[in-house]
Amino acid sequence: MRRDSIFYKLFQQYPNLLFELLTNPPENADAYRFDSVAVKEPKFEIDGVFLPPVTENPGVVYFCEVQFQKDELLYERVFAESYLYFYRNRARFSNLQLVIIYPSRKIEQSDIRPYLSQLNSPQVNRIYLDELGDIRQLPVWVGLMVLTTLDDEQATQEARYLLARNQQEEPQAGNRAIIELITTIMVYKFENKSRIEVEEMLGITLQETRVYREIKEEGIQEGEERGEQRGLQREKSLILRQLNRRVGELPENIRQQVEALPLEQLENLGEALLDFSSMADLQAWLEENVSR
Repeated sequence: MRRDSIFYKLFQQYPNLLFELLTNPPENADAYRFDSVAVKEPKFEIDGVFLPPVTENPGVVYFCEVQFQKDELLYERVFAESYLYFYRNRARFSNLQLVIIYPSRKIEQSDIRPYLSQLNSPQVNRIYLDELGDIRQLPVWVGLMVLTTLDDEQATQEARYLLARNQQEEPQAGNRAIIELITTIMVYKFENKSRIEVEEMLGITLQETRVYREIKEEGIQEGEERGEQRGLQREKSLILRQLNRRVGELPENIRQQVEALPLEQLENLGEALLDFSSMADLQAWLEENVSR
């Protein structure tokens, strides 16, 4: 399941979502802007950065990491990336906050001894989605994050509940955005099911949503080709950033091979790269899969 892209969509659509998870959010949370930034020398890609409004200078910058796979060097990377970016932009910010989102505590890095002082600091916030409580008691946007962690049977029940609740609570604009995000989560979660099967599960028509145009190739209607191409480009950009973080700067020939992959192979690469630790792993994957 492509959770990175799902959370990226969530934060793009509703940047204030991050602050709903925090005990002490900033008073101007609604004015923050979600962005993805790069730090050179060495090259880092930071996916989740919440920038304060330009009118508040200097302001507090928030770094966010969504981690659904165990990474025994996660804190080494997160602290290095965040503090280096903060150092290079010190004049813009008065302080920094780090937010690490896990599905559960068992995914957290095992050896945290070198970072006990940072992890116990009020500047570091560790969020465990399975400890937020009953999904039906949470705000709808927060419920979407928890939905990504549920098993298939429970996810179907709660997705239908969130859709029904959304119809009652949200105005038209929010209503549409939430429907699309729920369908994104469910299409990724049940990628082996047909369109009609997923429609029946949710009680909606996926052709009416952007996610259907972006990640499903069946039943393409007039004008949907442009939407699908934009979705493919976003998927390529996200995977290239993740590869740069996992194995380092990509040589031009390797980058071209990745960019030439069709959507299905891109999604497969997105899952496989979680286990990569070197450029050799990526090259081996390409040799095995591109020739197929």
